[in-house]
Amino acid sequence: MRSKDHFSKIPESQPAIAQMDALLRKSGIHLPSDRLEQLWTYHQLLRQHNPELNLTRIHNFTNMVLKLYVDSILPGRLMDLPSPLLDLGTGPGMPGIPLKIAYPQLTLLLAESRQKRVAFLKTVVEKLNFPDVEVVGEGITPHFERPVAGVITRAVEDMAATIDRVRGCLMKDGLVIFMKGPHCDEEIQAASERFMKEYRLSKDQSYNIPNTSHERRLVVFQRLGEPLFVKKAKAMERYISRIIESEQNPLFKDLKKLLGSRGIRKQKKALVAGSKQVLEVLSQFPELCEAWIGSGEKDPPPPDSPEHLNWYQLSSPLFQSLDVFGTGKPLLLIRIKTVEKWAPDDGLPEGCTVFIPFQDPENVGSVIRSAAAFGADQVILLSESAHPYHPKALRASGGTVLGIRILEGPSLAELPEDLPLLPLSAGGRDIAEIAFPDTFAFLPGIEGPGLPEQFKKNAVSIPIDSRVESLNAATATAIALYAWSQYRRKHSGV
Repeated sequence: MRSKDHFSKIPESQPAIAQMDALLRKSGIHLPSDRLEQLWTYHQLLRQHNPELNLTRIHNFTNMVLKLYVDSILPGRLMDLPSPLLDLGTGPGMPGIPLKIAYPQLTLLLAESRQKRVAFLKTVVEKLNFPDVEVVGEGITPHFERPVAGVITRAVEDMAATIDRVRGCLMKDGLVIFMKGPHCDEEIQAASERFMKEYRLSKDQSYNIPNTSHERRLVVFQRLGEPLFVKKAKAMERYISRIIESEQNPLFKDLKKLLGSRGIRKQKKALVAGSKQVLEVLSQFPELCEAWIGSGEKDPPPPDSPEHLNWYQLSSPLFQSLDVFGTGKPLLLIRIKTVEKWAPDDGLPEGCTVFIPFQDPENVGSVIRSAAAFGADQVILLSESAHPYHPKALRASGGTVLGIRILEGPSLAELPEDLPLLPLSAGGRDIAEIAFPDTFAFLPGIEGPGLPEQFKKNAVSIPIDSRVESLNAATATAIALYAWSQYRRKHSGV
């Protein structure tokens, strides 16, 4: 059968530097004699060491020239190559070594983790007397922080994984250059969606390896932001940083106490956890933010953080002891708002108030979130309640604890019966039949014991299937708030 390639294969017994030059020229690549000699030397080294090291599965001379060397050089003809350039997963040195031969002005880093191939690459660099070429004998991870202007790879790794891998070293405006096959649309879309705020797709060009039927695609992403090491350096200049490595450090002891309600009340501070919530609080309430707390130097404060923010760099074990949710992401130390006192004589404002007696901080946070979502006017924490700034309450509230009116009230037993209350208790009237007054308060019971008897006579309930004994207290309160919001919308158009 006739080969799909436009060149007939040159018998292995005949190839010489002249044949290599002819193949290159017919592919549009014209190398000066000294660089052609370099490529020929590289070819000889590749052939010499291939049986032992399995450097390439392509053995035919014509295919080696076209599918290895020409293919490696082509990106330099399709775009201006950035320098320094990191060849990620270079293997036997491709595309990096042919690119360096064709474009000797490049500063090149050849990254390869397999040590036998590392030794081969060092031999090649020495034999070819390459300036400005370094062999990096390790796998590249986000912790690799050598600054480079570009990354190029022929590796089969998913694009998004590669972009994430080089986030520690690629400079702002740097390029990640992928040499891919023609069918990579899903990879491009996934990478674009994942990194839409950090990178932009700057090039997507289809092409063929000359004189072959092989289709290729050059895909280039450009970085929009700074790498981690630059962010860290700027953060070190901008923010007051403190390194904390001992459990006996007084500052750490104070931070540890914020995992409980007593410490929060005493210090009037709290810890915010979770990437999304931390960034939202930092953006919406910068005046309350006191310190950014991370594990070591990684994850410095965002560049738009308030200048008064401190940066606490904790040793990994200390950070993990504060990271009770196991997010691995920085925490935020905030000053909490003063919670005003409420007494029954103060009465209730028009609209819906929610009394909270819950002792589980997650229930407290959940109800605060529901109260904000359905338009309650205020929340009154009874003395039985867990602290609303407890880490679990803050997380469950989604940060809404900072944006809704919260007051401190008396104990459940001290509430007068003549308040306009709608207690929530099984056995009460169906909430769907209630005409909600203009001014009232929902009063759920404590988890477990429920409501004192004196409040049950006017209680409302949420009908549930007989197979279920009761609803979670926070869930029942959320449903009641929803029922009120729907009633209000229907009768007042709010």
